[in-house]
Amino acid sequence: MSDAFITTIRDGIAEIVIDKPPVNALDSSEWHALADAIEAAGHHPDARVIVLRSEGRGFCAGVDIKELNAHPERIVDVNAGNYRSFEAVHRNPLPVIVAVHGFVLGGGIGLTGAADSVVAADDATFGVPEVDRGAMGGGAHLQRLFPVQKVRMMYFTGAPITAAEAYRLGAVEKVVPRTELRDAALAIAAQIAAKSTAMIRLAKEALNGVEDGNLEDKYRREQGFTLQAYMSKDSAETRRAFVEKRDANFEGKP
Repeated sequence: MSDAFITTIRDGIAEIVIDKPPVNALDSSEWHALADAIEAAGHHPDARVIVLRSEGRGFCAGVDIKELNAHPERIVDVNAGNYRSFEAVHRNPLPVIVAVHGFVLGGGIGLTGAADSVVAADDATFGVPEVDRGAMGGGAHLQRLFPVQKVRMMYFTGAPITAAEAYRLGAVEKVVPRTELRDAALAIAAQIAAKSTAMIRLAKEALNGVEDGNLEDKYRREQGFTLQAYMSKDSAETRRAFVEKRDANFEGKP
């Protein structure tokens, strides 16, 4: 178990809360621990639905860039932890509701895109700054939320979109004030928890089975490009610039 999150189970609802100040950016070991917690919740005899949410300034800023700047060789383990966490949500035998607020970035997009339902606070923003961090990843899960051209603009520019726009595009179930986010997620979870657990489990398996393509295979392909990106000088420079709080200086860039 990690200090970065806590799991409680009550009335059939397993609630997993990420809480790692200041921005809920998880390191390699914490991503693996999160995957373990989500998997365990999905097989707990008292759980019928899962709610994943966070405390603090935002839902999740993704991976710990400072860890990767200091230990770039850990990218393989970070990739593995990301893969396992996203798969634990998507392939979980129970429905997973993700409640987001503030920034939803990088790995936060992976968790959200893998979910069965998303509830957003009105201050939530969704973004993939991977290109500016010298990495790849997130496109496969982003395409479960937004149309293809919107995904590409978000990916190429790094520009985020608001909760209101995400709702307009059909990515989230509802948008509520920040103070009502947890209650809104738990209300949806309670509706599901009241159903036949056997039927809900079958429904989750069936819905995953009829999805177009294989989400995990798509993400695994993306991770190959992440590893390729990390082999470039530009990738290392983006991480140094992020840690040193300055603009990146690429070779040949005026």
